[in-house]
Amino acid sequence: MRGPLPLKWLAWGIALSLVALPIVGVLNGWFASQRWPVRKIELRAEYAHVSAEQIRATVETHLAKGFFAVQLADVQKAVAELPWVERVEARKQWPDTLRLTVYERQPFAHWGEKRLIDRSGEIFEVPGAETMQGLPQLSGPDERLAEVIAFHAECMREFAGSGLSVRAVDLSARGSWRLTLASGALIEIGRVDARHRLQRFLDVWPKLAAASNGPPVYVDLRYENGFAMRWALPEAPVSSPSPGPAPAGRA
Repeated sequence: MRGPLPLKWLAWGIALSLVALPIVGVLNGWFASQRWPVRKIELRAEYAHVSAEQIRATVETHLAKGFFAVQLADVQKAVAELPWVERVEARKQWPDTLRLTVYERQPFAHWGEKRLIDRSGEIFEVPGAETMQGLPQLSGPDERLAEVIAFHAECMREFAGSGLSVRAVDLSARGSWRLTLASGALIEIGRVDARHRLQRFLDVWPKLAAASNGPPVYVDLRYENGFAMRWALPEAPVSSPSPGPAPAGRA
């Protein structure tokens, strides 16, 4: 009495497979891949650096197949490889639409000569990065990026209200810190007790500023119990040419 049951279940399994296989095949683009083409691309993006034309041109190379054959992961990867693109979200909407949301990288600072740091703290490289204006200049070993960013943030807080503005932070391969001010002045901090020595200078700076005619051109904080400063030499006054002999009068 129990013999026919396995055959019955086997028959049901075969029948369900015959029904499901075409559906799975269509959904995965195994066949009928040229049917139901994608006709619309809807974009959501802030076009500060990447253009809609660039995105569309990149996406269209993946739309030769039909709606179900389009692989969203491939589309996202291709668009994400464009300069300035941080990440991409893609989804399909029946019957013929591909929707993309593109997030651009937001530059925070220069890193070295030709690279940038985005607001997520990641280094990236794009054409023309070195010409961008209005960004602080940070540099150091790549593996110490987070440390340089943190020290820059600390400097911005500590210098607030001092009348001095930090334009660049540099960490050498040997671990020595250097600041460049907006005035062009250099502050050598060194490797030892960097934060303590910088704070010691800022504590004294208000009195020094009151007695000087502007920021120094060089500050060396690499002393155990003090620091050295140098101001630009005053320009020599321009002397007016001495008048020559008076012309002789006519008789």
